[in-house]
Amino acid sequence: MTLPGADPLARYAGAELTGVGVDATVEEPGWLLEIVAWWPVAVLVTDIIIRILAIIFVPRNRRPTAAMAWLLAIYFIPFIGVLLFLLIGNPRLPRKRRKKQNQINDYIRTTSHGLDFGTLRPNAPAWFTSIVRLNRNLGAMPIAGDNGATLISDYEQSIAAMAAEIRKAEQYVHVEFYILQSDKTTDDFFRALEEVAARGVVVRVLLDHWANRGKPFYRKTKKRLQAMGAQWHLMLPVQPLRGKYQRPDLRNHRKLLVVDGVVAFTGSQNVTDSTYNLKKNIKRGLHWVDMMARLDGPIVASVNAVFLSDWYAETNEVVEGIELFELGAGTGDLDCQIVPSGPGFEFQNNLKLFMALLFAAQRKINIVSPYFVPDEALLTAIQTACQRGIEVELFVSEEGDQAMVYHAQRSYYEALLRAGVRIWLYEKPFILHSKSMSIDDETAVIGSSNMDMRSFGLNLEITLLVRGEEFVRQLRAVEDEYRSRSRELTLDEWMRQPLRSTVLDNLARLTSALQ
Repeated sequence: MTLPGADPLARYAGAELTGVGVDATVEEPGWLLEIVAWWPVAVLVTDIIIRILAIIFVPRNRRPTAAMAWLLAIYFIPFIGVLLFLLIGNPRLPRKRRKKQNQINDYIRTTSHGLDFGTLRPNAPAWFTSIVRLNRNLGAMPIAGDNGATLISDYEQSIAAMAAEIRKAEQYVHVEFYILQSDKTTDDFFRALEEVAARGVVVRVLLDHWANRGKPFYRKTKKRLQAMGAQWHLMLPVQPLRGKYQRPDLRNHRKLLVVDGVVAFTGSQNVTDSTYNLKKNIKRGLHWVDMMARLDGPIVASVNAVFLSDWYAETNEVVEGIELFELGAGTGDLDCQIVPSGPGFEFQNNLKLFMALLFAAQRKINIVSPYFVPDEALLTAIQTACQRGIEVELFVSEEGDQAMVYHAQRSYYEALLRAGVRIWLYEKPFILHSKSMSIDDETAVIGSSNMDMRSFGLNLEITLLVRGEEFVRQLRAVEDEYRSRSRELTLDEWMRQPLRSTVLDNLARLTSALQ
C-alpha cells in the first residue's frame, strides 16, 4: 500500500537499508547532514588559506621564474601542488649539512692561507684574477700553478687510465662517482681496487644513493666493495627510517678519483658501461660520450679536499694522516682551480663562474653540455656575447635520453639561433655527455656540471678552471672531433618544426623552473 505523497523508490531504498518493511521510514543522522552541508565551505576556506600562504612563503629567497612556476602549480592544482612543494620545494640541504659545509670552507681557507701553490703563469688578465677571487670567496679553494692536465675523450681508455693509476697506489685511493657500477666495462677498475686493497692500501668509496639504487648491478657493486674491504658510503641517502632524509631529488653528481694525493681524475664520466646497462638505452642503441682530465701537481690537493669534505659530510669522520695541502710540482705549468658547488653552498658557485667567463670572453666561446637549460641570466649573457661580436658555438646531442630535459632544452634553440649561436647536434645514437667551456685561447673549464638549473641549484658538482694555451688546444681538438661527428642546426630548419614539437618544448620549459 502506498501512502499519499510518498515516493515508492525512496521508501523501497529505505527498506533495503533498514531490512524492514517498505512502510518503514529512515532519518539521516544530524551530524552527517551537517558535514555534507559544510564540506564545500571547508574546502573553499582551505583553498583560500593555501593560496594566501603560498604567496607569503613560496617567493621568499627564490628566483621569480621558479616562484611563479610554483605558484601556478599551487593555484591550478592546489592540493597536489602543495604536496609537491612540501616534497621538493626546498632546494637546500638540511641546516646541519650546510653548517658542515661552512666548517669545511673555513678549514680550507685557514689551512691553505699563505701557502705556496706553485708558480702562477705571468701576465694573467685582470678579469681572470677577479674570477679566481670570486671562486675563492664562494668555494674556498685556492688557485695553484705548476700543474699537469691531460684530457681523455675515449670512454674505455679513460676507465683503463684510472685503473692503471689505482694500481700504483701506496697509501690510499679515494673514489667518488655519481654512478658506480661493477660491470663488464668497469671490471678492470674494480679489480685494480681489489688488488691494492689486498696489499693494505686504504680504499674509500662514495656513490650517490638515489642514482644507483634499483639500477643494474647495484647489489653486485655493494657486495664487491664489501668483499674487497673498501670503506664505502652512500651519498645523500634517502632513508627516513634511519634518520637520513633531505629533498629526494638532490644529488651528488660529482665524479673524481684521487690516488695518494699525487694524481687525480675529474670530468663528466661515471664508472659504468657506456650504455649505463639500461635496457631502454640498449634497445635504442644509445652510448654515452664523455671526457675526463688526468691531473697532477698541487691541484690534486683541492680535488682531494672535495672528496674529504663529502666524506666528512656523509660519515662525520675526519680522515687523519693526510696532509691536505702537501704540495709538489706537476708535469706542466698550468694554473688550475677547483670550484665545488651545490645546495650546501649559499650561492650557485658554478653558475657565477660560467657567467663571469661569458662576459670576459673577447673572441670565442665554445660550450659543450648534454643538458642545456639556461636560466634567464645565462641566456642573456650568451646573447650579449653574440651581440658583442663573440663567436659562440654550442654542442648538444641530436637525441635525448631524458624527455623533459630534452624538450626544455629545445625550447631555447630559436632564441639562441636568432642571437647568432651556432648549434651543433652530435650524431645519433650517441649522447654527448661531456661538460666543458673554452674561452678565447687560454682559459677553459671542464667538470661534472651541466648548464641547466638542476646542476646550478640541486646537484653537488665539481668544476675545474684552467689557464693555459696547451690545455685549451687539447680541448679544442676534442671539440673539433665533436664537430666532425655533428651536423649544424640552422634557423630555417628549426622554424620548420611541427607545432606538436613546439608545444611539448614549451610545456617542458615551464616545468624546468620548478625548483
